[in-house]
Amino acid sequence: MKLFPLFALTAVVATPAFAQEARQLNAHEHGVGQLDIAFDGDQIAMELHAPGADIVGFEYGAESAEDRAAVDAAVAALAKPLDLFVLTEAAGCSIVNASAGLESEEEHDAHDDDHDDDHAADEGSHDDHADEGHEDEADHTEFHAEYLLTCADPSAVTDITFAYFDAFPNALEVEVQVISDTGATSFEVERDAPTLDLRGMF
Repeated sequence: MKLFPLFALTAVVATPAFAQEARQLNAHEHGVGQLDIAFDGDQIAMELHAPGADIVGFEYGAESAEDRAAVDAAVAALAKPLDLFVLTEAAGCSIVNASAGLESEEEHDAHDDDHDDDHAADEGSHDDHADEGHEDEADHTEFHAEYLLTCADPSAVTDITFAYFDAFPNALEVEVQVISDTGATSFEVERDAPTLDLRGMF
């Protein structure tokens, strides 16, 4: 599934500071995932990237039946966004679309190449990181999920509880970018403080 157009639009309106932060977040770091959230009318689009080690405890290609079962279970869990990212109940949100999968390093690079030239700097950052520390991990993997939600009252989303940390014990932190009518804001949500406070974003 292609990236939601909403995120393509945000690349155009993002501030330089936001773009710089986004480039930094593209670096693959164990224990740290990246979640982009965009509010647009009554819809919320979300995109998650997480290292394989965070989700299933390994980053090599799944070879054994046990490994493949772990990946399948993780993909199934990642396809249930409202179980992982619990939104304020009063907002009345439901899932329009959800997809999740596992990408190898090569697939991740190909996915990046599908984007417009606006993301060229992002790819450079990723390549630099690969040169620095991943020569011996060319096959490292990353989970990628995309979600589209619709909400009766999106402005009622005052917080998001990251049950994600309960589902994936190796995950330590999620670096979050939130885009709404008020602009773009970055957050860090950690395992020991798993609630993202969104008051003031609307």
